[in-house]
Amino acid sequence: MYDPSHLRTFLSVAQTLSFTQAARRLGLRQSTVSQHVRRLEDATGRQLFSRDTHSVELTEAGEAMLGFARRILEVHEQATAFFTGTRLRGRLRFGASEDFVLTRLPEILEGFRHDHPEVDLELTVELSGTLHRQLADGELDLVLAKRRPEDPRGEPVWSDRLVWIGAERLRLDPDRPVPLIVYPPPGITRALALEALQRQGREWHVACTSGSLNGLIAAARAGLGVMAHSRGLVPPGLVRVPDRTGLPELGRVDFVLVHGRRRPSAQGAADALAAAVLAGGDRLHRPQRAGLG
Repeated sequence: MYDPSHLRTFLSVAQTLSFTQAARRLGLRQSTVSQHVRRLEDATGRQLFSRDTHSVELTEAGEAMLGFARRILEVHEQATAFFTGTRLRGRLRFGASEDFVLTRLPEILEGFRHDHPEVDLELTVELSGTLHRQLADGELDLVLAKRRPEDPRGEPVWSDRLVWIGAERLRLDPDRPVPLIVYPPPGITRALALEALQRQGREWHVACTSGSLNGLIAAARAGLGVMAHSRGLVPPGLVRVPDRTGLPELGRVDFVLVHGRRRPSAQGAADALAAAVLAGGDRLHRPQRAGLG
C-alpha cells in the first residue's frame, strides 16, 4: 500500500520542511518529490503537509505517519539485509555534536547496533567545530553536527532557527552588557551569537563557558545569563527569551552529516549509519528516552 520510495521522500520533507532541500538530499527533481508526497497522500486519504509559498508544516496526520514510515522502512531494510545476506563489519568512528546529548539519538544508535552487531561503533561527543576538525584530520569517519550558514559541506538532516534561551525568571537590563553562556571556541553557536551581538552594537560579557551542554544548561537554569540554542532542542527548565528584550535575530543553522575520508573498512558501515540517521532525523529534535551515557 505504501511505496518505500514515497515514504523515504516523505521523511526527507518532514525533516527538512522543504521540498527543495528534500529533492537535493535525495537526488530527485522537486516535481518528483511533490509527486511522491501526493501519491502517499492519495494512498492514505489524508493531507500530510500544510504548505504555502513560504512554509511547509506537518499536519496531524503527517505527524502520525512519521512513526509508521520509520517502522515500515526499518522492516523493509531488515528484510533486504536478511535475504541478500549482507553483514557489515569493521570499526566505525562516529562523531556527534553536544547538541544531541539530550535528544533521541541513542535510539537511532541502538537500532543501528541491533541491525549491525558486527560493527564496532566508536562514539565521540564534542563541539561541532572540533568534530569538523577531527574529521578533516582523518580521526573520524562520519560526523553529525552543525555547520555555519556559508559552509556547503554535508548532507542536511534538518534546518532550524537559533533562539535565545534562559531561565524563566531571568530579567535582562537593557543598559548593561548581555550575560552570555557559551561553548568555548571553536563552538559554532558561540560564533553566531557573538557575530549577531556585534552587528547590533550590543555589549556583552561571558558569564559562563563550558564544553558540556549539561554545564551550560545548569548555568542557564541558575539564571546566570542567556545562551543561543536551536529552537527545536530547547532543554527542559529553560524558555525562549522574549522578543521585547531586544536581543538580535540569530538566523538559522543546519544540522548535517559529513563523511570523512573513505576508509574501505568503514565505508559500508558509515553509509548505513548515515541512512539510519536520515531516516530517523525527526527523532533528533524530540525528547529523549535515555541519555548518551
